[in-house]
Amino acid sequence: MSDSGTNPIRVVLLGPPASGKGTQGRRVAEVFGLAYLSTGALLREHVENRTPLGRKAKPILDRGEYLPDGLMCDVIAEWLERRSGGWVLDGFPRSLAQAEFLHRWLDGDGGSRHDAVFLDVPISELLNRIKSRVECPDCRWSGQRSQLDHDGRCPECGGPASGRDDDEEENFRSRYRQFEEFTLPAVDYYRNLGGLVAVDATRAKDVVTREIIAGIR
Repeated sequence: MSDSGTNPIRVVLLGPPASGKGTQGRRVAEVFGLAYLSTGALLREHVENRTPLGRKAKPILDRGEYLPDGLMCDVIAEWLERRSGGWVLDGFPRSLAQAEFLHRWLDGDGGSRHDAVFLDVPISELLNRIKSRVECPDCRWSGQRSQLDHDGRCPECGGPASGRDDDEEENFRSRYRQFEEFTLPAVDYYRNLGGLVAVDATRAKDVVTREIIAGIR
């Protein structure tokens, strides 16, 4: 299925860290033929490459905090300006101000319609997930250690997948507090607009994917 109509499919994925946004975002993008952006992976790439953005972002990310709204909105706007069709955003918006910014940006682009999907997972389950979560620095695939090839390599590109620095428990708990403080108001914003698809993301990945696809307008 491709995204070639006059009303492109646009999806934002909201949820706490380790709720499965990366896995589900890539799946939804593949099903509908959409561009996909993981803002977390993009920022980690900037940090690793020591770009100007990466140098600004590193001390903030090291503290388990979100980047300032203005900086993140500039990054997203630059990415969106290069896209003419539909997309899936994983990790943006992460605050009410960012949700409002995206709504205004899309209004200026000819239409503000987009779907917001909230992956709901309790913190006890999230803490269990981060213990075995890994990411590939080459292709930015992320998943569980059980999904790696027999020699511990990335199943997508064969790269050296390993644990993420930001999954250390203290850092993770800080990011979760940031999620509660900043992202939950964005979830409520979409709920009040009547455009929120809330999904119990503790279930099997295929079940979650089917529910997201069914909920997208």
